Amino acid sequence: MTISRIALALSLCLAAAAPAAWADNAAAPRLISVNGLGEVRDAPDRAQLSTGVVTRAPSAAAALAANARAMNAVFDALKRAGVAEKNIQTSNFQVSPQYSAEKPGVTQRIVGYEVSNTVTVIVDGLDKLGATIDALVAAGSNQIEGPTFSIADPKPLLAKAREEAVKDAFDRAEAYARAAGVTLGPITAISEGGGETTIEPVGRPMSMLKANAQTPVAAGEQSVTANVSITWEIR
Repeated sequence: MTISRIALALSLCLAAAAPAAWADNAAAPRLISVNGLGEVRDAPDRAQLSTGVVTRAPSAAAALAANARAMNAVFDALKRAGVAEKNIQTSNFQVSPQYSAEKPGVTQRIVGYEVSNTVTVIVDGLDKLGATIDALVAAGSNQIEGPTFSIADPKPLLAKAREEAVKDAFDRAEAYARAAGVTLGPITAISEGGGETTIEPVGRPMSMLKANAQTPVAAGEQSVTANVSITWEIR
C-alpha cells in the first residue's frame, strides 16, 4: 500500500470516529460544584488545666516525700471543689538531680533533687473554675498552666453548623446559576470536610465571676464550623 493510500485510510478512520466522540461529549452532564460553610457560636462549658507541685530537697527521698504530701493536699482540694476522679489524670512525674553552679576548673556535684508531679484536670461547669484555681494554690500547687476551654458536647452545635453549611452552598450555587443564565438540576454528590472548633475572646469576664477574691477568668466564645461540598447538574 502506498503512503497516499495509508494517509487516506487514516483520514477516513478519524472522520468516522469523530461523530462518536462528539456524541459522548454532548451526552456528558454539565455540573457545578460549590462549597458551603456553616458556623455556630456558643459559650464553652468545660475547662482543662495542668496543675502540680515542684519540690526540692537535699535527698531524693526527702524531695519525694514533700512532693507526695503536697500532691495529696492538691487531690483533696480538687475533690472538695467537686472535680470528679475520672477528670484527674497524672500527665508528668519527674525526679531530677540538681547540680552546683558551674565554675571554671570545678567539677559540678549533686547538691539536691527536684521532684515534679503534674496532673491534667478537667473542670465541668465554669462557674467553679476560679474557685478551683484558688483552692489549688491554697493547697500548695505551685505549677498551673491553662486553662483551655471547650464544649463538653459539641454535637448539637455541629448539627446546626452542617445545616448552615448546606444552606450556604445552596445560596452560592443559586447565585452562580443566575449569573450564568442556567438553572440548577438534581444534586449528584455531597461531601463533608472536617469540622473544627475555635475559641475567640470576648473581652469581658464570665458572668459567673463576682466581686470577690476568686481568680478572674474570661472564657471567650466557642465557634463550631462545618464545611460541605455539593455538586449539581445544571440545565
